[in-house]
Amino acid sequence: MRFAERTLHGLGENGDRDTISIWIERRPGAVWAVGRAIDIDARRTPEPRPDDYIFEGYELGDALEAANNALSDDLQISRGDGVNEDVALFEEEELLKPLERWFFGHKP
Repeated sequence: MRFAERTLHGLGENGDRDTISIWIERRPGAVWAVGRAIDIDARRTPEPRPDDYIFEGYELGDALEAANNALSDDLQISRGDGVNEDVALFEEEELLKPLERWFFGHKP
């Protein structure tokens, strides 16, 4: 279940525009996971693959750090390619609200 997601753009190896998705999700067993995929909507099935995940662990702070590091790195590379976007970093507050809703049996 995805709790937060960011989308940005960059240039692929062939010069085509890529859509980069980075997300934070909550998994059974109180596990946080951070995923990163390029052009996920263009795949045969848009479900994340195991190699799309860059972090799995129990600490929310560690998930935030992994997600924000990936986002910052991708933004820096995109800027170097001439693609300038302002994309907000992930914040703890935006994850705590859906976590609370999920905890009490509601969809985030």
